[in-house]
This record gives sequence, C-alpha cells and structure tokens, in this order.
Amino acid sequence: MKDSTKNQLEEMIARTALGDRDAFAMLYEATSSKLHAICVSVLKDRPEAEETLQEVYIKIWQGAGRYASNGLSPMTWLITIARNRAIDRLRARTSRPVTFPSDEAETLPSSEPGPEAATIRTQERKLLDNCLAELGKDQAEAVRAIYLEGQTYADLAARLDKPINTVRSWLRRSLMRLKDCVSQ
Repeated sequence: MKDSTKNQLEEMIARTALGDRDAFAMLYEATSSKLHAICVSVLKDRPEAEETLQEVYIKIWQGAGRYASNGLSPMTWLITIARNRAIDRLRARTSRPVTFPSDEAETLPSSEPGPEAATIRTQERKLLDNCLAELGKDQAEAVRAIYLEGQTYADLAARLDKPINTVRSWLRRSLMRLKDCVSQ
C-alpha cells in the first residue's frame, strides 16, 4: 500500500472517530469492496456476507477511536475486523441447533427458486452477459472485477497498469451503459 493511500485511510479513520459522516462514507467507498470480498471468502454466502459487512462498518464506526497508528497499514486493522466478524458469524452458523427432525424437513417447501424464478434468473443473467459483451474488454473486466469479484479500485488499477481514475471512469461509463442496455 502506498504511503499516500495509507495516510488517507488513517485520516479517514481519525475523522470517523470524531463522528465525521463524510469521512466514514469515503472510508466505506475506499474499503468496502475489499472487506466484502473477505466476508464472502470466509462465509461463502453473499447475502450473509453483506449483512456481516454492515456489522463490520458499525463496528468500525463505533471503534474508530481505538485505532492506533502503529506503522502497519490501516487496511490490516480493517481486514482484521472484517475477518473476525465473518468468523464469528461462521461459528454461530455452525453451532445453531437443528430445529426440525430430518423427516419433517422433507415436507417443508424448498427455499430454492422455483422453475419460473430460475428461468427469470437465467434470462436476467443472459441479458447482463449480453450487455457486458457490448462493453469493451477492459471495461467489462473492470466491472466484473469490482462488482462481482470484490476487488478494490487500487488493486484493479495496479493489475491493469492503468491510473486509478481511468479505472473509475471506465466503471462509471460502463455502469451507465449497462443501465441503458438493461432497461431497453
């Protein structure tokens, strides 16, 4: 992590500790995709990871004053909070008692989508794939990396060897084109 990025994150955390909502929003913007990816990798369940991410940011909001710059990356502190919260969730999930005997569970309706919902989901997926195909290769890759795989802007910019603002511009224009394509 570059020193300027590290300093920016430390400043956002310090301002968050003072109750600065704008700083907290900027901190969320800068770190949420990375922390979400960590939650997904631990929990293997995207909706549960999203709930956990909310809890992580509540914990960051409440505990920002306890962050102490110690020479390590502030991202390490944030990642530790996310990973620990996800592991707590995972432990709670595995320790939950089974409430239904297995023979009664067979009579319960499935929570899996029915054939109609599955067909709609398949059609939506095809529509999104077609719309992504209309984007340039780099732009489609950027959208997939940030929004589907949870990479950070900085990681993607480094991987593509492009300035971070170029990546952000690609994403902004790509999302507008995707919105137009999907709404047709």
